[in-house]
Amino acid sequence: MSDPNEPLPFGVMPDDLPPRKRPRAGEKPTPTEGDEGSGAPAWTPPNQGPAPPRKEEVFDAKGRVIQWGKFTLQPFQIKAIAAVRAGQNVLVAAPTGAGKTLVAEYAALDAVHRGRRVIYTAPIKALSSQKYRDFKEDPDVHVGIMTGDVTISAQAQVLVMTTEILRNAIFENAELVEQVEYVVFDEVHFLDDRERGMVWEECLIFLPPHIRLICLSATISNVTELGAWIGEVRPQKSVVIHEESRPVPLSHWMHTEASGTFDPGRLKIARKKAQEILDAERSKRRGERRRRRGGGRGRGGSRPAPDRPDSRSLIDELVEQDRLPALVFSFSRKDVERLAHQNQRRELLNSQDVERMHQLQDELLAIFQLPRKFLRGEIMQMALGGVAYHHAGLLPVHKELVERMFTAGLIKLLFTTETFALGINMPARSVIFSQLRKFDGISFDWLRTRDYLQMAGRAGRQGIDPKGWVYSVLGNRDLVEAPLERLFAGKPEPVTSRFLLSYSTILHLVEAAGRDRLQEAFDCSFAQFQARGGSKKARAHQRDDQRRAVKSRLRFLESLGYLEGEEVSPRGKIARLLSGHEVQVTQLLFSGCLEEIPPQGLMVIFVGLIHEERGRFRRFVPNKLFGGLRGEATAILSQAGRQEHRLGIEPAMKQPDWGLTEAAAAWYEGAPMEELEDLMDATPGDFCRVLRMSIQLMRNTKRAIDVSWDLGEKLDEAILAINRDEIDARRQLRLG
Repeated sequence: MSDPNEPLPFGVMPDDLPPRKRPRAGEKPTPTEGDEGSGAPAWTPPNQGPAPPRKEEVFDAKGRVIQWGKFTLQPFQIKAIAAVRAGQNVLVAAPTGAGKTLVAEYAALDAVHRGRRVIYTAPIKALSSQKYRDFKEDPDVHVGIMTGDVTISAQAQVLVMTTEILRNAIFENAELVEQVEYVVFDEVHFLDDRERGMVWEECLIFLPPHIRLICLSATISNVTELGAWIGEVRPQKSVVIHEESRPVPLSHWMHTEASGTFDPGRLKIARKKAQEILDAERSKRRGERRRRRGGGRGRGGSRPAPDRPDSRSLIDELVEQDRLPALVFSFSRKDVERLAHQNQRRELLNSQDVERMHQLQDELLAIFQLPRKFLRGEIMQMALGGVAYHHAGLLPVHKELVERMFTAGLIKLLFTTETFALGINMPARSVIFSQLRKFDGISFDWLRTRDYLQMAGRAGRQGIDPKGWVYSVLGNRDLVEAPLERLFAGKPEPVTSRFLLSYSTILHLVEAAGRDRLQEAFDCSFAQFQARGGSKKARAHQRDDQRRAVKSRLRFLESLGYLEGEEVSPRGKIARLLSGHEVQVTQLLFSGCLEEIPPQGLMVIFVGLIHEERGRFRRFVPNKLFGGLRGEATAILSQAGRQEHRLGIEPAMKQPDWGLTEAAAAWYEGAPMEELEDLMDATPGDFCRVLRMSIQLMRNTKRAIDVSWDLGEKLDEAILAINRDEIDARRQLRLG
């Protein structure tokens, strides 16, 4: 028998792993409420009872499930479910709307029937909430949810959560995952997200070896490579199921003011026509400049007019051709609202639909306990014509109302940003791209093929539409320059690793296994796996970069007193429990600046840590609103940021942003949401998101500090004051 205190290699299953305690078949947990946040209690196996009924399964001659309940399975679903039944990890890559979620649902309900536990992760809270509601509709499933800002039934047998919550539980609450059989990673290709991708990778590497994975992905070009890496870091055999066809085929079209609507076969002709128009405009501008110079009026001249295409004529066509409902995607919140207002006078509902809409709106007001005056607001009034808009700047309850009206089939024209396409099951007959260029966090660039396909995949409702229609509205310059052939060819970009250990993960690993083994974590990364395909020089360069990154972060943690040789210091023990803002919060805690300040001042600090101004200009905040405290906090964190810069650490930690201080202070004192507009430059949805995330960070901070600290009571008081009305995520989820 090996030494039980000897740490295991990352991702390796020990030969002598003791048998796990499993609930007996048919056991089902008694519904209980979990504590808020990632520190929720673990699931306790319940008393034995009758097994919940299984959905009817029909098998073929090879013993494979070919029908499950009302679903006749497609070939890729048959293969995936066979792999689940064989005890393997499964990676399913399929187009949007192809039915890959069914595989995860089968695994979850199979585990429920056998008394096992499942975690279902999603990249965004809206998708987590939707999956929670989906499972809740099954009377035989006890489901809970943990998204940071809301926790319901944390001891449930099926637990839906964001990936960040799972990552925290792996390191901080092992009991939560001890009796889990499956973890579902919905939208697993998110691991190459620039800001959050490393969370997915950490989860895949550090999950306990006994847990099996069900990974769902949009179509990616290197799915085999990703599956091979998963098979290497997980002890079970991994199977890749790659499906390229869609149950509802897509038909791609373009629309310009000059050429109207046309298919890709006419692209060359349309491009030639657009180029002629651009050349004529350019020639005209040159002539104007020459005339101005000849008249002695100096340099200058008119700039080319904005090449903003108009989608209204295309929408007219879709109305005539009965190709609604349609989703119209734009990548600017302002543009989404502009387009909706441009089309709000359309009357897309017949008299019967209008009557149904009135009835549905009355029901929604009752469900979410909204006042009658809300019916006179823009959202409800616009919806009476069958038009709506949806973006992250809306309050969560307002987005929920739009989604409910859309799924009822009464919104015929929905203008929205790309987040609507991410996992939420709300297909339409048609999809319109009002533009094909978006801001990627650094600059404006053309859409990635993967993003285009994810949004385009919302076109075509299975069992209703013979095909899905996808339209791109283009200006002349777009038509000439856009990579249309790439987008229409449907060959998505590969997923790449964003692996970079966070400070909290480093502290956890040093405490558990020692600092000498940090490089092993990097060696298990997808980045290192991908580097093997390069030259010997490229591999050595990759490894040197990783070693420098680890060394710099260790030096940074030592310089701040989080590490003392091989030991994690008391402040390091707190920081490792605060993934996401671990350095900022810990520096403020140990500086003493949070002592002797009222709860409202604590709220100001935490909101400042979370908030990030979208515009270029900083809002002036009166000094009377804890100006001294804010100045001290800024100085402390600026010093830590400069230390990162000296050590060459990128990206640097976020510095506090005080732009929401006035609005947050007013909310703390009881002001209603409608009175905050003049006190902030953010949208109500952004304000709500920041306050919910601030609550989550305050809860995590309270769990991280010693219970004897007076700060815990003040944090509770601050949370209680701001977690009301629109901010109360738990209330909204329970009502809906």
